[in-house]
Amino acid sequence: MTPFKVLWIGIFAATLVWSGINPKDYFTWFLEVAPALIGIVVLALTAKSFPLTPLIYALILLHCVILMVGGHYTYAEVPLFDWFKEWFSFERNNYDKVGHFVQGFVPAMIAREILIRKAIVNGRGWMNFFIVSFCLAFSALYELIEWAVAELSGESAEAFLGTQGYVWDTQSDMALALLGAVVALVVLGLWHDRQLSSIS
Repeated sequence: MTPFKVLWIGIFAATLVWSGINPKDYFTWFLEVAPALIGIVVLALTAKSFPLTPLIYALILLHCVILMVGGHYTYAEVPLFDWFKEWFSFERNNYDKVGHFVQGFVPAMIAREILIRKAIVNGRGWMNFFIVSFCLAFSALYELIEWAVAELSGESAEAFLGTQGYVWDTQSDMALALLGAVVALVVLGLWHDRQLSSIS
């Protein structure tokens, strides 16, 4: 096992253990951390047949850490963003907005790697269009899941939703995921291409 993989697993495991120690609410913790747990299972199952570039592994880890921090505190009560709320006179704790930006940013790069390596889409323009569309659809699906959880769980899902009374929460979440996908493709495209060329 490479030092990079040992470090990756160590950070993931340490953050997961910390996140699960006396979280704000265990139901919310499970809902928030579940995608990270599913992700690591998928990565373990595909590690030999379809190993990813270091950039993608690093981005996935970043996303998992964001999910686990949100699970521990709930997205509406992450202390650092409470401080930001006071310092910048925000009306709400905006940690969930970081999460939704990353929800577009990271899946865009994962999709990019799969599409390029599997040669699924011809032409970079169509590929980018497909990636952005996928990320926006994924974000919308996540909002539908949140809605379903809220309907089934009632008040116990309030911490999971993290709307904090913001009437445009769902729309802004999807807009940030869309922005995250576009920014990822623009900022990381060339770096990603260099890593892909080393494994092709």
